[in-house]
Amino acid sequence: MKKSKISRRTMLKKSLAAAAGGVLLTALPKKLFGKPSSNKSRVILIRDNRVIDASGNLSEPILQEMLDKAVVQLTGKSTVKEAWGSIIRPADVVGIKTNVWNNLPTPPELENIIKKRVIEAGVNETDVSIKDRGVLNDPVFKRATALINVRPMRTHAWSGVGSLIKNYIMFAEKPSAYHPDSCADLATLFELPAVKGKTRLHILVMLTPLFHGVGPHHFNKEYTWPYKGLIVGFDPVAADATGLRIIEAKRRLYFNEDKPLNPPAKHILLADTRHHLGHADPEYIDLIKTGWNEDILI
Repeated sequence: MKKSKISRRTMLKKSLAAAAGGVLLTALPKKLFGKPSSNKSRVILIRDNRVIDASGNLSEPILQEMLDKAVVQLTGKSTVKEAWGSIIRPADVVGIKTNVWNNLPTPPELENIIKKRVIEAGVNETDVSIKDRGVLNDPVFKRATALINVRPMRTHAWSGVGSLIKNYIMFAEKPSAYHPDSCADLATLFELPAVKGKTRLHILVMLTPLFHGVGPHHFNKEYTWPYKGLIVGFDPVAADATGLRIIEAKRRLYFNEDKPLNPPAKHILLADTRHHLGHADPEYIDLIKTGWNEDILI
């Protein structure tokens, strides 16, 4: 990439415009993120070409292998049992916050895998619930001590993308209160009593992401592709920012031009700069890529 000399004023104007428009996070200088600490958020991107076959069928054993490898790498533990045991305790009451959007839901196979590992960590089956809508009225979620946040990545008419951060909107008494300004302040969901301090793991499903759409109920299979990946981390902002970079790269590749999301996915950037929920700046994300590397886009 060729470097050109530009004035400090020009660079600042361009950076601020990028922040306001929510375009590529990689274009933003680190001073805009206000991160004096060198601590990084570890994010695991794992892919396996075998997880979806030529007919579009999902392999649960391969998916389980992918998630287990990711959790082991994320935690730094030696075994799958130790890794999950470091995340979930036997005394926990666990809510698995899924997503049921009918066009691209959290795969039931993945829900089953997570529940299986939670129970193997010693949690009673009666203390585990998988739910999206209705979490506030669910008996298990009401007394949950631990949450696992899992959903597919897709474009969204109100927030630019439907992401891990947005997945907690069902914990709000009035979800529509979070819609203004392209859902800019979704990060405040993590301060709600039902959520605060409870999330143990975030899993952004990148098996067949949706990278484009127009309108509130958009879905066209043409705008999905078999990326065959999972993004796993403890920081929802870092995981979402990583997924967003992949979505943006796919859009450039497909449209053969820089085609920003409309509306921009500003809630991810602002989760960092305004709400300090986590890291959106790639410089502060320790991204570990493992598995299938073809067309990884990041």
